[in-house]
Amino acid sequence: MNKQDKYSYWLDAAEYDIVTAESMLNSGRYLYVVFMCQQALENLAKGLYIYFVGDEAPRVHIISYILTEVTDRLNIRVDEDIFTLLDKLSAYYLQGRYPTYKEKISKLVNKKEAMEILEKSREVFVWMQTLKKLKE
Repeated sequence: MNKQDKYSYWLDAAEYDIVTAESMLNSGRYLYVVFMCQQALENLAKGLYIYFVGDEAPRVHIISYILTEVTDRLNIRVDEDIFTLLDKLSAYYLQGRYPTYKEKISKLVNKKEAMEILEKSREVFVWMQTLKKLKE
């Protein structure tokens, strides 16, 4: 696969994940809204990483790290609010993988919080997609 094909693979996964986040919101599974938003942005970041930085996606789950590699390559400054969201999503993701933390985190994510995270994630998702156009 060439870089475009690899990017498309990750983009497809990211789009599926953001739609799944919407489904989780509609079904009242608020922690999974956050989880799927994290997955969507991580997958898109990995696609961008392959497109701009290297042949393979890094095997890490910290979105801000992956995105920084991309934006440094493009000489783009990223708004701190984006990193705040990405770090929040990564923290939820990493802690939510363990049953002892999952219950505690579930209590922190109500409908309002899930809706806000999904809305912000959609905005960042759209912004991240614009980065690819910088090289076209």
